[in-house]
Amino acid sequence: MDDFLDQATTIRTGEELDLARLEPYLLSHLPGAAGRLEVLQFPRGFSNLTYLLKLGEQELVLRRPPFGANIKTAHDMGREYRILSALKPVYAKVPKPLWYCDDLEVIGGPFYVMERLHGVILRNKPPEGLNPQLMRGVAGALVDALVELHRLDYASAGLSDLGKPEGYVARQVSGWSKRYENARSDEIPGMERAMIWLSLNMPPESGAALIHNDFKYDNLVLDANNWTRVIAVLDWEMATLGDPLMDLGTTLGYWAEAGDPPGLKSFGLTHLPGNLTRAELVRIYAEKTGAEVSNIVFYYVFGLFKVGVIMQQIYARYQRGLTQDARFATLIHLIREIGQMIDQAVDTGSV
Repeated sequence: MDDFLDQATTIRTGEELDLARLEPYLLSHLPGAAGRLEVLQFPRGFSNLTYLLKLGEQELVLRRPPFGANIKTAHDMGREYRILSALKPVYAKVPKPLWYCDDLEVIGGPFYVMERLHGVILRNKPPEGLNPQLMRGVAGALVDALVELHRLDYASAGLSDLGKPEGYVARQVSGWSKRYENARSDEIPGMERAMIWLSLNMPPESGAALIHNDFKYDNLVLDANNWTRVIAVLDWEMATLGDPLMDLGTTLGYWAEAGDPPGLKSFGLTHLPGNLTRAELVRIYAEKTGAEVSNIVFYYVFGLFKVGVIMQQIYARYQRGLTQDARFATLIHLIREIGQMIDQAVDTGSV
């Protein structure tokens, strides 16, 4: 079972932390901290950087923005720390935040530290024993966790000012279109088409909820003894208040099926036997929430477009020499596949 647990490894070149500054800072600010600091890095994820800290007998997790990033709202460590701090008393599925630091002199960027949770995170390599029946149970657990989040009373958590639900859909379409234009490197017809189609086909707002905006398998920590139980949801950097169907749309954007292009299937394990199809995911979500989903293609196309923009922003950082992570060199091929999926969804009117 230990082979399936999320593991940290050596730090990528160019993403090292200044241990000479970080160790004394942690020892003087974290209650009960003692011992020598060792640091490893969790190798997955394309956005904020995540490190495993071993401080004496204690294990912690540190999150900081990527080197070279200048997208403030997408990498606001203080905001993410605040969300976790507000959620922890009312929503069990978050790690406990421990400390936030905005002193850039420590490691060159703001960061926060939280508890380290031990569990299974399903990434793009299927572990042994993940049979279709178990996969089906994990897929159901993902939907249940998303529904639970959308039902959360965010006002009682003190998060009423986290975002502005009114006009959320229009702002998202406009904002992600501008981000794409700012990071554009190649002509990709499907992405260009999405900007126009989304602006012309916006449905009425479906309501307001606390939304995660990156809800997928590799942001869920599963109970190591029961993979159909979600013990934590990670990576709250894009969480806000908005239309819950936009959150569902982002999940659909990552939810590749068996017949989809190969690059899309690298996002995770949603294409394996036993998973829900996108249409099944939508149906079960609607049954559990009572949501009206007749316009789901809009939300799916938005989800695809948003994922494509995120990949384009990362690819642009690589092209401009702001990151040395070799994983980013071929992202343009993935963005082209996303463009193809956008065309397919618009042309067929289905997810």
